[in-house]
Amino acid sequence: MTARKMLIPLLLMLLVPSLPAQTSDPAAPPNTMPGTSDLIGVMNKATTDPQTGQAAEWSTPIRLVIMFSLLALLPSILAMTTSFTRIAIVLGFVRRALGTQNIPPNTAILGLALFLTLYTMAPTLSRVKVEAIDPYLGGQMEFAAAAEQTSNLLKEFMIRQTRKSDLALFVNMARVPVPEKVTDLGLHIVTPAFIISEFRTSFEIGCLIFIPFLLMDLVIASVLLSAGMMMLPPVMISLPFKLILFILVDGWSILAQGLSLSFK
Repeated sequence: MTARKMLIPLLLMLLVPSLPAQTSDPAAPPNTMPGTSDLIGVMNKATTDPQTGQAAEWSTPIRLVIMFSLLALLPSILAMTTSFTRIAIVLGFVRRALGTQNIPPNTAILGLALFLTLYTMAPTLSRVKVEAIDPYLGGQMEFAAAAEQTSNLLKEFMIRQTRKSDLALFVNMARVPVPEKVTDLGLHIVTPAFIISEFRTSFEIGCLIFIPFLLMDLVIASVLLSAGMMMLPPVMISLPFKLILFILVDGWSILAQGLSLSFK
């Protein structure tokens, strides 16, 4: 029973780390969100025998459960805190604008998005290696501090891509005082602001990509209508011309270059 009582608050903190506590008093100070070091401290305390001060016999299975739960959430977390979202959405718009149905297939689209993400995130990942991973492996930094430094570096990347209006929106909704430095904002504010900014930016790029292909469809549809070929689908005729145009302008290279340079 003691182990179960200690485990319940730990699981609640891990499963609901981004929900701010509600308070009925508007003058009350905002609650501080638990950080990585806090969660690790709770896990260590919950899996330690209070009498002996050593790890309990059942601590290893619980640590494994928590680790596998975090690993299951890791792909979604990385996709939403890196450049992957913008790149994947824009590539989906390109395929839709070309009208090639499932060509390139989803596997190729996601693979290209993944490697472009690694390319655009290379400066941030290099800083993570130098400022967090290497000190931790060299014994100069604890795991909690290394995890906290990694999250701070990711936060800096997200803030550079986020519009000020989106940050202000979530700051106002959270009712937290505006800090002197924007990097002092919590991840529960920066991450949703970053995501909606990425959605807006990717949709803007997708609309700009759609315009020339849409004009080509309209021109071909007008030509077919004036020639009396109303029963012939315009998409069937315009598809080869769109593919030829995309190849002649070296569309994939321009797209990769534009996506890479769109990140600050």
